[in-house]
Amino acid sequence: METTIQMLAAFLFALGLLTVIVRRNTIIILMGIEMMLNAANLSLVGFSHYLAQINGQVQVFFIITIAAAESAIGLSILVNLYRNFTSIKTDNAVTLKG
Repeated sequence: METTIQMLAAFLFALGLLTVIVRRNTIIILMGIEMMLNAANLSLVGFSHYLAQINGQVQVFFIITIAAAESAIGLSILVNLYRNFTSIKTDNAVTLKG
């Protein structure tokens, strides 16, 4: 059973990574990052269950906190990007490089 959980986590991580690499819409990229973080959470919970330790489940709470902060900061950046360029495509944000 642990191998199926790890295979599911690897599939979710690969799908999130593919989403981040391929897509140009910033909201979809943020969703891909969230999917990768959730895959890491699933993997940590699976390993901690397999090893009968609580350490992985404790680390999941820290990752959830980081994911919430990433969502808040990412969405605030998107609001500013939309205000400046009236679009949220990543191609338009090239002029922000400094």
